[in-house]
Amino acid sequence: MDLIFGVILGLIVLVFLVVVHELGHAIVARRNGVVVEEFGIGFPPRAWGRKLKNGVLFTLNWLPLGGFVKMQGEYDASDKKGDYGAAGFWAKTRILLAGVLINWLVAAVLLSILAISGLPKILDNQFSVAGDTTEVKQPVEIVDLVKKYPAEMAGLQPGDKIIRFANQPVPTVAQLINLTKLYKGKTVDVIYSRNNVESSTKVTLLDNTSGSIFGAGLGQRELIRATWSAPIVGVATTGQLTWATLQGLGGMIGNLASGLVLQFSPDAQTRATASNDIKSVSNGVAGPIGILGTIFPQAEKAGATQFVFLTAVISLTLAVMNILPIPALDGGRWLTMTLFKLFKKPLTKTIEERIQATGFVILMGLVVLVTIADVSKIF
Repeated sequence: MDLIFGVILGLIVLVFLVVVHELGHAIVARRNGVVVEEFGIGFPPRAWGRKLKNGVLFTLNWLPLGGFVKMQGEYDASDKKGDYGAAGFWAKTRILLAGVLINWLVAAVLLSILAISGLPKILDNQFSVAGDTTEVKQPVEIVDLVKKYPAEMAGLQPGDKIIRFANQPVPTVAQLINLTKLYKGKTVDVIYSRNNVESSTKVTLLDNTSGSIFGAGLGQRELIRATWSAPIVGVATTGQLTWATLQGLGGMIGNLASGLVLQFSPDAQTRATASNDIKSVSNGVAGPIGILGTIFPQAEKAGATQFVFLTAVISLTLAVMNILPIPALDGGRWLTMTLFKLFKKPLTKTIEERIQATGFVILMGLVVLVTIADVSKIF
């Protein structure tokens, strides 16, 4: 039941983020004299539609996978009044990048809100304003369990926060580890919090001289809290995460490229290294199935803070991905338009269709590969 709820919430969030992205395109298009013919939530077949007072056909569609905006004369070569193609270069630039900006701003707003209640610290040099921000360590948390070891046998679960261990507070992971060693072979009382409800259990620790005594992976989250500087912290952190996303994307592309090339090496050790590079890329990405089937359910169980933070990160990722110079994406369409303008070549409807279709096929191929990787991770 929790999985289904997490999937539904994740689907709502993804649709929302795509819809606001398309809404950005639509608003800026209308402000620049381009006729918006249809604004749809979901993808056809159409379930319901209504003509708004501003002349835009608003539709709800059966495939809940995002949304779309349909503008009059969407090809660069279109030249009638109200056509997208008839707009000036800078007008088209604003229209194309509006969706990216909206997703970036959504991320910045969400991170600003979290900066008030508690923004997860995930970067070593994460931005803060001296004198207004404080760093708070949350209780030690169980990240994962070793099967048939004391923690699991006592009924503890991933996500449980350890409040007291053997009647002693555990402010840090190191303190908890020291206590398990001190009481090895003994039965101790453990007070923990699950979904903000405190409970207790008894754990009989192993008497190992080496290896795990408790049988649990432990972690501890740090939060940054601010007051008047929350908007500054939110925007600055969004900028830091944007750069970190671009760096991570560049690293993955580099690993994938080197891995594919080295696969043809006659040396077995080199081929093994290449396989590890490709595997690391596969483990580092997630598509719709991975996001909906694994990531969002886990975030939903972890609490509101993690769920909102994940929503902000996905919105930011949509912004970064859409600005990439890949045909069929906003950045790719802008680059195509710009190059043809610089070289003073006409971008005809046929040429544009071929370029965008090629980009679309490449993107769909990547989606299929990522989907296969997601399914393999689940099973």
